[in-house]
Amino acid sequence: MKPAWLEGLMAETFFGGCGVHENRRKNEKNVYCLLCCLSICPHCLPSHRSHPLLQVRRYVYHDVVRLGDLEKLIDCSYIQPYTINSAKVIFLNQRPQSRSCKGSANNCFTCDRMLQDPFRFCSLSCKVNHLVDQGEDLSAIIYRIDESDFAFSQLEGLRMDSSEIIDDEGQITPSSILENPLQYRGSSCSSDTVGSSGIAHEPEVLKKKKKSGFLPGNFFSLSSRRKGSPHRAPLS
Repeated sequence: MKPAWLEGLMAETFFGGCGVHENRRKNEKNVYCLLCCLSICPHCLPSHRSHPLLQVRRYVYHDVVRLGDLEKLIDCSYIQPYTINSAKVIFLNQRPQSRSCKGSANNCFTCDRMLQDPFRFCSLSCKVNHLVDQGEDLSAIIYRIDESDFAFSQLEGLRMDSSEIIDDEGQITPSSILENPLQYRGSSCSSDTVGSSGIAHEPEVLKKKKKSGFLPGNFFSLSSRRKGSPHRAPLS
């Protein structure tokens, strides 16, 4: 049997508008209450402040959770992680494919998506559903929830109307939607541009230094340059 919080996490719809706060700005449901087993928006947080809360993010229109958060709840071994915005994340559910990659060297045991070794699942739901189909006991991979790990204070970058929650680095994050630093390449059977380590890497971005407003010391305008009197060599 799947625990209620796990079944709800895989079945919930995130990033839709909150029906309770439909007239409020920033009402996307991007937090999952592990006690109530439902998705909530930032405006719902005061009612769930004392509950364990899991932040859900968005990557290329699919729901992801940081590996560091998810592995405190369940054994995430053999689920392929991806590095997005410098954070390792796990997809909650399998993603649709234009065609099957069955028969490739290494595929997801549930949906046949191509993976890198040694991973066997492309998402949390793929691993859970596979174990259930095999008659495995899920209690062996599920951990007891430590509410201190999922406290309200652990949430990052959420905004509620004009008020802002500042993250741990002191930077204001406008939303919890992760940017897409990579573009899919090749066929639909590609492993989502993962490297040899099995984890997708972001392209390195070089930050250009802002040019100074001062002119170089050896640069002068020709129009403002004064010509001095010519000096002739003395007659011998």
